[in-house]
Amino acid sequence: MQTVLEVRNLHAGYADREILKGISFTLNADDFFAIIGPSGAGKSTLIRCVNRLVEPKSGEVIFNGRDMLKLTPAELRGERRNIGMIFQEFNLIERLSVMDNVLTGRLGYTGTFRSIFRLYTKDEIKQALVLLDRVGLGEHIDKRADRLSGGQRQRVGIARALIQNPKLLLVDEPTSSLDPKISREVMGLIREMAREFHIPVLCNIHDVDLACDFCSHVIGLQDGVKKFEGPPAKLDKQALQEIYAMEVL
Repeated sequence: MQTVLEVRNLHAGYADREILKGISFTLNADDFFAIIGPSGAGKSTLIRCVNRLVEPKSGEVIFNGRDMLKLTPAELRGERRNIGMIFQEFNLIERLSVMDNVLTGRLGYTGTFRSIFRLYTKDEIKQALVLLDRVGLGEHIDKRADRLSGGQRQRVGIARALIQNPKLLLVDEPTSSLDPKISREVMGLIREMAREFHIPVLCNIHDVDLACDFCSHVIGLQDGVKKFEGPPAKLDKQALQEIYAMEVL
């Protein structure tokens, strides 16, 4: 099995506070990892260290055979093209249409000038149309983002991430703003699309049931320390008590 991402002894924090305390794991092609744990455990920080939206203090993040922490700014920009990201709060541009929001996923390839003037290629527009149809928004391409429901907005976010043609998908709390039914639909769509395009996924998620139902592997964090790693079937009551030791389950 091909290794896509290897995190080794990762430490990260803010000012004098250490958030991640020596995290290590390996993500292979077609894996769908869930990161679970209580609030403040370091789940979002871990996701964001991979593409250096948060700068780690030490360790290694080997992606595409390169240590992300040793890349120059230009090299980092190039590597980020290969990492799609789906955000908790969608991060859409409210005044733009669904179509234009998806095409912003090509910014790393087109550059700011072409993006501002919407100078996208025919192939990019065709790919956006295909993806929007695939996520169930083919009839909403001209609708402004601020007129969409939460579930629709997250579907735009999925299409925007996929139009990058990424080799890795980072997903940061994709269902926290959604009701239970829509949450399951969104998680199912992410898993389905990841399998279809053979993209491994690293997903920070607060809902343990969703993690177990949709992910192939679970990492449990407690106060920046990895307390569990394994398939959902092994995430028993004892493991959950250790991960959520400071919370009432």
